[in-house]
Amino acid sequence: MNRNNPLSPDQRFYSIDDLQKLGLSYYRINKMVEQHLLSKMNKKMYENAAYSGDESDYAAAMAYAPKGVICMMSAARFYGLTNYLPDAVDVAIERNMKVSTLPEWPQLHFWYFPQGRYEAGIVTAQDEGGEFRIYDIEKTVADILYYRNKIGIEETREILKNYLSKADRNLPALHRYAEKLGCGKILGTYLEVLL
Repeated sequence: MNRNNPLSPDQRFYSIDDLQKLGLSYYRINKMVEQHLLSKMNKKMYENAAYSGDESDYAAAMAYAPKGVICMMSAARFYGLTNYLPDAVDVAIERNMKVSTLPEWPQLHFWYFPQGRYEAGIVTAQDEGGEFRIYDIEKTVADILYYRNKIGIEETREILKNYLSKADRNLPALHRYAEKLGCGKILGTYLEVLL
């Protein structure tokens, strides 16, 4: 970092708040955009041109949807529950939220959740490209069970089977989510078959 460019090459995305905490005025931010040190993504987020770290679809998704949560098949892949490679990053947002700007990469697939489903089970995770919000593993499995007809029955079965094979599985937490999210009976049926 230097006086002319106070941005870290280790951080890819900066919010307006992040930039102001570094002492940058709106005038200076706009100058940095003109100098191609920053590129404006949307009203609140900028991408650092000097970033030299790894790419992360999940961290990039958070830059475009800061209140979004990685969910469904993208979360299942992150937790190692499936080998399926989604063609877009699954992001949950609350039904009344809007995303104004969409990236060319990564493609984002939005799931519009009611408030209770949206707020349950959010944790922070990190990969080589940055930090992001994601549902915990039990909430992910419960969501996939609930939306099994959109996800696919075989994929749902594979994900639940892989979850059950994990040594650190938490069946009481999975049951709580399933009951709260309206798929308790379905979970019971799957468990009878798989256990």
